[in-house]
Amino acid sequence: MGAVVLALAAGGGAWWWSHSQTGAVVAWRTGQIERGALQATVSASGTVNPVTQVSVSSQISGQVRQVLADFNAEVKAGQLIAEIDPETYEYRVRSAQADVDAARANVLTAQANAAASRAAISRAQTDVAEAQRIHDRNLQLVDRGFIAQSEADRTRAALASSQELLKSAQAQLGVTEAQIKTAQASVAQKEAVLAQARVDLGRTQIKSPVNGIVIKRTVERGQTVAASLQAPELFVIAQNLSDMQVDASIDEADVGRIRTGQKASFTVDAFPGQTFEGKVSLVRKAGQNVSNVVTYIAVIAFANPSGKLLPGMTANVRVVTDVRDDVLKVPNAALRMRLPGVEPAVKDAKNETDKTAPASQSAAAGAAAGSGATGSTTGSTTASAASAGGPGGALAEFRKRLVTELALDAAQQEKVEAIYAAARPEFMKLRELPEDQRPKARERVLADVRAKVGDVLTPEQRVKYAVLVAESASRQTTRGRLFVPGPDGQPVAHDVRLGLTDGTSTELVLPANSPLAEVLKPGTTVITGQPPAAGAGAAGAPKPASGAPRLPF
Repeated sequence: MGAVVLALAAGGGAWWWSHSQTGAVVAWRTGQIERGALQATVSASGTVNPVTQVSVSSQISGQVRQVLADFNAEVKAGQLIAEIDPETYEYRVRSAQADVDAARANVLTAQANAAASRAAISRAQTDVAEAQRIHDRNLQLVDRGFIAQSEADRTRAALASSQELLKSAQAQLGVTEAQIKTAQASVAQKEAVLAQARVDLGRTQIKSPVNGIVIKRTVERGQTVAASLQAPELFVIAQNLSDMQVDASIDEADVGRIRTGQKASFTVDAFPGQTFEGKVSLVRKAGQNVSNVVTYIAVIAFANPSGKLLPGMTANVRVVTDVRDDVLKVPNAALRMRLPGVEPAVKDAKNETDKTAPASQSAAAGAAAGSGATGSTTGSTTASAASAGGPGGALAEFRKRLVTELALDAAQQEKVEAIYAAARPEFMKLRELPEDQRPKARERVLADVRAKVGDVLTPEQRVKYAVLVAESASRQTTRGRLFVPGPDGQPVAHDVRLGLTDGTSTELVLPANSPLAEVLKPGTTVITGQPPAAGAGAAGAPKPASGAPRLPF
């Protein structure tokens, strides 16, 4: 019996040793390449707000005598919603009115003085005329020898005195007329003070500036408001709760992907499981820096006909920035895999595409990029063609969009074709530059192409062209590496180009004539994780046993 046990033990040990040295097939965690639609989104949080809300404040200080509107009250424009005790301002009006009356009395006094001055002038003019007549008669009598010369001299002096009195009366009239103007100016000044006092009296009545609903009230009856430094807020009135908006804070890394008109959805904690739809109506250009984190406000407009969403609710927003239909997509977990020591048969996807795409087609893709389609972030000019499903595809796709969406006429199409043709040699020259100099040189060519295309377009077409350029610029390709289990279970690496991602899957960009198109296709298995009990060997396989084998007994 003991011999039989020893024989079985020896046989089991030999079997275990042989299998531990040959390397069994590794049970990797895997996923599959699929074909379908991808939707890229930007997530953010924001606050539900009315489209228009008005803060109602007090421009004067005083004690609140009555409050006539409460929370959720519907008010009309001009409706009285609160009142400040007007007694102080009524006395100010009375005082200002008395000042106006006094100033008007001063005007009457000045006018009476002016009338007296005119009478004095009239009397002085009569005296001058009489003195002149007497003096003239005396001169005639002196000539005839009837009177002495001294009598003529006396009447001459009397005439001169009368003339001076006339000048004095005229000057006095000027003074009285000036006094009239001063008194009238004083009346205008006092009337302005009276008007200001009446305005302040009117401001004791707080009225709604718009039709709406009171969503905030911060004042109570008997409360004293002080408007010395700033106007204290008494009410906040939402003009319309049927059309509202979400003010979402977008990180500066994502704001370049947000554009007006993009679809958005959001949820609120008050209604779990419900999703609300909206559109981006505005991206505010004023950045907000909080703890060195810069964000921008994107306004998401939405309809709220039932009024179930209330101002101040926190919204979790997802903005759809791009959509791709019928593309290859690979699980993101497969792109996070790192297996040291496993290298692809083709070292660089860029070299592969360069070998499969002629220089003229590469330049065509670059010209498409000059119109808005963007290539790889590493500077390859063939990535745009690859992303369109073949060399030159991006150019054809973008030209089609220009013709259809911008409604180019025949002459404009001919000019645009000439611009693209002239740009091809410039893009071909980029291949001769060092890798680190290509991005800047390429951007200069792109800017020149965009400017020339813009000169061909009308002002309305330029606006649409800018939108197309922005959309195409957001569609950049990057590089990644996939590991596919081989026939023997060992991983095989492939360098690939990647496009859009939705956070779970990523677009796989493959040229139609690439050898990888036959390997990486829908249904292909890709490695997404290490085996449950895998070691940390160079290829991710279990480490072989070291030392003498331990028998199972």
